[in-house]
Amino acid sequence: MKKYGIFGGTFNPPHIGHSILADYVREELLLDKIIFIPSGNPPLKDSISAEHRLNMSKLAFGNDENFEISEIESENIEKKTYTVDTLQKLNEKYKDEDVQLYLIIGMDKLNELPKWKEPEKLFKLAKVIVINRPDNSVSNAKPEFRERAEVINTPELEISSSEIRKRIYENKSVKYLLNEKVLEYIKKNNLYIKP
Repeated sequence: MKKYGIFGGTFNPPHIGHSILADYVREELLLDKIIFIPSGNPPLKDSISAEHRLNMSKLAFGNDENFEISEIESENIEKKTYTVDTLQKLNEKYKDEDVQLYLIIGMDKLNELPKWKEPEKLFKLAKVIVINRPDNSVSNAKPEFRERAEVINTPELEISSSEIRKRIYENKSVKYLLNEKVLEYIKKNNLYIKP
């Protein structure tokens, strides 16, 4: 059986913390690969265009043989994209192969699951893997979700896309927080700067 990790997010922008955590989980669970899925039109977040985020994700993760970037959510940005629908599409895609999907989410997302579309269905479509996030506790999650998820203790990295955006906006250095090609892309396209 093949084991694929599904790592979705806005990746606004993708940073080294995403790569470190994804590779850590891949190794811990002996996954065959991690599939990064930049969200197309996320219902709970405002973001820059899906095209920019997809392009940056390809630059950030595309050179690692253990990583794959999927356009499954970026293809259709007219509609809101929901994780449950994406997992259904992926299960359909791999139905003729012996594949187990592992949905990788942060502890903060586990606590937010009641706001998601059909959250109980996620556990039927994939094994739900929860990675540590600072200032979040598994005890805050609803028991029916907490008891069905597997928590992985990962390095706690104080790197966030929102902090990186803030630093760029304030014209501060983000060197070493981002892949160099991602940083070049941000500068070339004038992303996250003051209007």
